[in-house]
Amino acid sequence: MKRRYDALVGLVVVVVVIATIAGVAWARQTDVGRRQRDVVALFRDVGNARVGNDVVVRGVVGGRIQAIELAPRGWVEVRMRIDPSTVLPAEPAVLLNESSLFGDWQATIVERAALRDADVQREIDAASHEAGKLPGASLPGIGKLTAVAGQIAGDVATVADRVQVAFDDSAARELRASIRNVADLSTTLRSVATTHASDIDSLSAQLRAAVASLNRTAAGVEVTSRRIDSAVTSDDARRLVANFSIASVELRHAATEVRDLTARVSTTQARLDALLAVSDSVARKLNRGDGTLGLLLNDPSLYRRTDSLLAELRMLAADVRANPKRYVSVKLF
Repeated sequence: MKRRYDALVGLVVVVVVIATIAGVAWARQTDVGRRQRDVVALFRDVGNARVGNDVVVRGVVGGRIQAIELAPRGWVEVRMRIDPSTVLPAEPAVLLNESSLFGDWQATIVERAALRDADVQREIDAASHEAGKLPGASLPGIGKLTAVAGQIAGDVATVADRVQVAFDDSAARELRASIRNVADLSTTLRSVATTHASDIDSLSAQLRAAVASLNRTAAGVEVTSRRIDSAVTSDDARRLVANFSIASVELRHAATEVRDLTARVSTTQARLDALLAVSDSVARKLNRGDGTLGLLLNDPSLYRRTDSLLAELRMLAADVRANPKRYVSVKLF
């Protein structure tokens, strides 16, 4: 009987031990009999994250946080154990954030390119210096957000108090006066618009007429451009271009001949200049009485002698005609 009680007590103890171990394993969320892989992430601050928090990949719990340790140079290493069948993003990054309003945290593995917050992106870039470790960033918790919200609420209350102090009875009267001024201004504008409505209508009519004239001018220019285009592509235009080409060749030939003629005229002019220079020299010599011809032209005594010689020659010729035998004797044998 005693042995039966001992066996029962031993069985109860074994059951209690097994239940205790199972409770502890469940409390620590330990995966028994499953192969896992470890992933390490670097953080500057892990906030209120604790060992055993969930690791979420694409919205699904894929593992647990196994250890949180301080690393050199002011970093914190978070070791996560995830299911080996879990496929991580191409460029993974880890975000620590609150998962509920009761202070529970989780580690979320996301695509690095999906991050939009500039501060989070800078923190992720700073944690990307070690190979084999995922970069991580910690998002502000509910408590910090509540504190910030409280600070904002205090600032709003301060601003409201200042507005209340500034908006006294005099400010209200000035505001009412400003509203009346705006009403008077709108009335004046309405009367001006009513008075000048006809002017505005005539101006709009003139603008429409100007636009219509511009449209007609544009149409005329378009028709002219089409005609020019068709003329350029016609046979007459091609013949005209060919005639222009022939005329340009002939003009070029004529220009060459004119250039040659100009060169010849230049040569002839040089020769004429030389001849005139020689003639001028001869004329100067004749005027000075140099040489025989100069003496003949400039000596009057020679002229008078020549004149008397001619007179004597005429008298001799007359005497020869009158008395030929005196000068010519003819003897016949």
